[in-house]
Amino acid sequence: MADRGGVGEAAAVGASPASVPGLNPTLGWRERLRAGLAGTGASLWFVAGLGLLYALRIPLRLCENLAAGTSSLISGLIFIFEWWYFHKHGTSFIEQVSVSHLQPLMGGTESSISEPGSPSRNRENETSRQNLSECKVWRNPLNLFRGAEYRRYTWVTGKEPLTYYDMNLSAQDHQTFFTCDTDFLRPSDTVMQKAWRERNPPARIKAAYQALELNNDCATAYVLLAEEEATTIVDAERLFKQALKAGETIYRQSQQCQHQSPQHEAQLRRDTNVLVYIKRRLAMCARKLGRIREAVKIMRDLMKEFPPLTMLNIHENLLESLLELQAYPDVQAVLAKYDDISLPKSAAICYTAALLKTRTVSEKFSPETASRRGLSTAEINAVEAIHRAVEFNPHVPKYLLEMKSLILPPEHILKRGDSEAIAYAFFHLQHWKRIEGALNLLQCTWEGTFHHVSVYPKKELPLFIHFTAGFCSSTAMIAILTHQFPEIMGIFAKAVLGLWCPQPWASSGFEENTQDLKSEDLGLSSG
Repeated sequence: MADRGGVGEAAAVGASPASVPGLNPTLGWRERLRAGLAGTGASLWFVAGLGLLYALRIPLRLCENLAAGTSSLISGLIFIFEWWYFHKHGTSFIEQVSVSHLQPLMGGTESSISEPGSPSRNRENETSRQNLSECKVWRNPLNLFRGAEYRRYTWVTGKEPLTYYDMNLSAQDHQTFFTCDTDFLRPSDTVMQKAWRERNPPARIKAAYQALELNNDCATAYVLLAEEEATTIVDAERLFKQALKAGETIYRQSQQCQHQSPQHEAQLRRDTNVLVYIKRRLAMCARKLGRIREAVKIMRDLMKEFPPLTMLNIHENLLESLLELQAYPDVQAVLAKYDDISLPKSAAICYTAALLKTRTVSEKFSPETASRRGLSTAEINAVEAIHRAVEFNPHVPKYLLEMKSLILPPEHILKRGDSEAIAYAFFHLQHWKRIEGALNLLQCTWEGTFHHVSVYPKKELPLFIHFTAGFCSSTAMIAILTHQFPEIMGIFAKAVLGLWCPQPWASSGFEENTQDLKSEDLGLSSG
């Protein structure tokens, strides 16, 4: 038994690459070649891998992929740095550089603020409207109040209704609308500038009260308290009325000083944003409290006093209020003004236009009757309007037909996305239900045309792609294993070579030499 163990140990030692230098120099060339192949397995695999990559460099486009990988690495590093900077300073590094350094170079702070309705102001609106038409993420024009509405959901479920990304976008909006470069001139504005950057709601509310202690007419402080501290719509409306009183005073003062310097022009722009925001939220409070005609009047006056502010989308608030009043001719008049090819589209505009055309035919519409006699002109117009709306946002029908559950709408929406569909259906589902047969016509048109078309086609990859991917992955795995376990992979390579390519040394002469080797090793071990 001891002899057998000694022979096994000697054979194992002789097979390992580490024992190659210690072999008997009288061994034949076949044995030395075999041991050398086992010892240089890693090098051979590495050289073979490099040769394969060189041979396939053109078909696999390695240079292009390497450039793409480098750009991805740089993008990842930028993302990590941006995340770290935001968590440390509470603001975006790229945004700070853009606002502080690039905007002055591009003339962002020197654009003059002219009177509403002037030609220069109208040209500014046309330019901003064209720029905003390319924007995909928009602030929800019907967004709820954080304190009076979103917080109720948190009280009941214990869950947060808004995502961190959504609240971060809102913080950026607040800093854009409610701050400017002259905030350091007024201590209360300086405090509010820090308050809008706070991520903790109690810290923001505390900062708003500090700003009111410094200046009792700080409009933005009242805005923050109305949005986040008020627990009812009535309390929010009361605070917004205080903000309106302070905002109008500050706005008149800024109008008188707007031509003194570029800083005063920037201050007027900020005060204008604050005043428009306050009036719009007051109109929304009146709408939620049932004073719909008052809300409509505020919105109409706001759109007349100031040029159409596409960023706020006040006309979408007006459309929803007019639908609640069932003032369909007025809704059609608003659509005639804003449903234009040069203006950015939205689900509210497209689906409201479809609703008005559906209203004229939905009550008497029947799929069986339509299949027998064909569609009338009015029915064709209604179906085409639904087609246009579904093509703009195909997610809306599932929420209007209650095939998917509704949740609270976010503060920001993605145009033509699921978030826009949620926001639209949350407020407009009742208007579709009010018109008899409207949802039936929507369902027939949607299921017959779009229901089975929206499946993304599966693309079959060529066999060469699968083969190349598998071969490269296997080669990389073998190289890693050879580097980590050279002895084991050497034995494995020797075994594979022995199976695939039988060598001349697998003869009786080799067996005799092996027996001699084992005898010598046995003698050494016994000695």
